[in-house]
Amino acid sequence: MSFGRLERASASQPMSDINMTPLIDVMLVLLVIFIITAPLMSTSLRLDLPKAAGATPSAAPSAVAVAVDGQGQFFWGDEPVKAEQLQARVREAASRDPGTEVQLRADQAVPYGRIAELIGLVQQAGLVRIGFVTEGQPPR
Repeated sequence: MSFGRLERASASQPMSDINMTPLIDVMLVLLVIFIITAPLMSTSLRLDLPKAAGATPSAAPSAVAVAVDGQGQFFWGDEPVKAEQLQARVREAASRDPGTEVQLRADQAVPYGRIAELIGLVQQAGLVRIGFVTEGQPPR
């Protein structure tokens, strides 16, 4: 009888390579999610523009005040006017001084299309300097 040593198979060595397959799968899934959601995020911006902390009245030498209320009615100063009357008054102000600034005040509920229409009227009448008047945020 021989007495010998029982040889054991050497223990398996730990794997030193990183398995890249799960990492690549996760990256591809994230890429697909970002590709799908990126266009949706850019088209559904919700903005609340009428309040601005840095808004201060400008010191323009000559300015006219134009406003639009919540129902879309135009105002020249505090007087309600129709679109044709507004354009005639702006044209008159432009003939006196082409550098006159239009200070535009608009209610928060007014649709953007109505504001764009007002800006178009003012530009067609000859004034191109338009300033948007906002309400400052209260100090904290």
